Amino acid sequence: MDNKNVFIAIALSMSVLLFWAAFFESPKPVNNNATQTQKKTNENIITPNINESLKVESISREDSLKMSERIKIENDSVIGSMSLEGGLIDDISFKKHKQNLENNLNVEFLNPPQTEDGFYVETGWTSIGNKIKVPTKKSIWKVNGNKVLGSNEPIVLEWNNEEGIIFKKRIELDNKYLFKITQEVQNNTNQVVDLYPYAQITRNRIPDYIQNFYISHEGFIGVFDEELKEDDYDDIEENKIVREANEGWLGITDKYWMAALVPKKGENFKSTFLYKDSFKANYILNNPTRINPSSNNSNEVRLFVAAKEVDTIDSYAANQNINKFDLVIDWGWFYFFTKPLFFIIDYLFKYFGNFGTAIVIITVGIRLIFFPLANYSFRSMAKMKAVQPEMTRLKELHKEDKTKLQQEMMALYRKEKINPASGCLPVLIQIPFFFAIYKMLFISLEMRHQPFFGWIKDLSDKDPTSLFNLFGLIPWDPPSFLIIGIWPILMGASMWVQQKLNPAPADPIQAKIFAFFPLFLTIILASFPSGLVVYWTINNILTIAQQWVIMKQTKVKTN
Repeated sequence: MDNKNVFIAIALSMSVLLFWAAFFESPKPVNNNATQTQKKTNENIITPNINESLKVESISREDSLKMSERIKIENDSVIGSMSLEGGLIDDISFKKHKQNLENNLNVEFLNPPQTEDGFYVETGWTSIGNKIKVPTKKSIWKVNGNKVLGSNEPIVLEWNNEEGIIFKKRIELDNKYLFKITQEVQNNTNQVVDLYPYAQITRNRIPDYIQNFYISHEGFIGVFDEELKEDDYDDIEENKIVREANEGWLGITDKYWMAALVPKKGENFKSTFLYKDSFKANYILNNPTRINPSSNNSNEVRLFVAAKEVDTIDSYAANQNINKFDLVIDWGWFYFFTKPLFFIIDYLFKYFGNFGTAIVIITVGIRLIFFPLANYSFRSMAKMKAVQPEMTRLKELHKEDKTKLQQEMMALYRKEKINPASGCLPVLIQIPFFFAIYKMLFISLEMRHQPFFGWIKDLSDKDPTSLFNLFGLIPWDPPSFLIIGIWPILMGASMWVQQKLNPAPADPIQAKIFAFFPLFLTIILASFPSGLVVYWTINNILTIAQQWVIMKQTKVKTN
């Protein structure tokens, strides 16, 4: 096994893993077996039809907020309002997270249904066969008592169907992102009433900022009886996905923000992800809530409209006893590496006060941990590089006799005590760790809007400088595809130097592909968060230093 070919294969494989799917989404298996476990009595004959879309003319956010009477919502973390028409939670902004560095405007997450970016949450009841008049999205609720929803300041909404049944919602909000909604039905008739509680998140369209990177899931998400499910918007546009569970949660997630519903534990529910003029993630209980005559009954749902802050999400998962709720943050395949790495870098960030400095330190730390393995690998490559001229001579001498060539090369390996595969295993062991830190930096909300030194004001955004205006010396703003900044160029240059320290591919075609690789990654990484590029560059520089020292020790000449 030729070690240089292994190294090339690994490098190219990693490029495909990291970048190819950023442009071509991988297909996912779709569960469209909607009839396998669902109960037919709940399909198409419930009132209201929770899958029905609210078709309205698109208007501005400001105008839509004036269309109905509203209840103000505010605590330490969120600010917004909810509409008394339909009892919709449809106006939530995050107070601690700003839209960009140029203004002090809060990130707007939930939006009224009349807007193009409508994104809202509803809760309610359904009845079978239209036997019971229940509130709909058009129903006007009235407020009992407190008219501001805040931390430890719940509100109570009421709607009377004028047929002897009163519906109430008690909504509580903690000091962060948790809404607790208790739905109560008061039956003043002399008949038994059976109703099915439901909750639904609706998003009118895919927002423009969704990147569809394979490295980070954005779309539908849920845990159903221990099993995590992630479905892309494209999946749902093509097929409705129905699942049943006795425990779990479901919602819609962005890279940094999410909305999730948590049904009461132990109550069997049917969840549906679908697209019908808008995207919907909902659930309905399979068993009815029975309300006897002259009595009342209730059901509870928890709603999270949250910024994906790791400490906050972990705290909710533990304190609210929500199984695998921390997976709403996309830690990826290497969860057991990625999440601990976050806690380390978060500690370094809090200690040094600069996230970029934390990136440099953790990169150095990982290189030190893998120093012995890397040494072993680099020494093997150094030996391979030392015998490269002799290998070239043998290939030329025996180019017509492949069997003889193999025999001569094996003899050369034995003479020089070289194992061609000896550098492979150390590299393979390191790949999960380096991919995990790359993943961790990509998804970390904590890195958003954090500055580094010099011109980097936001490590979660691309390097703003550009080679094509001489890094700001020419007063011209190049188009986005021409923005190739200083850090991506440093990364590409470091990768080129690193290549020169490795054995050159004997195959001319491989050599040309490999030589093009640094330029390819420079162009691709130019649009990636600068924090990732800083990490990659520092890692390359440390690798170069280690390789150079080993080659000096083994007296191997560089190209």
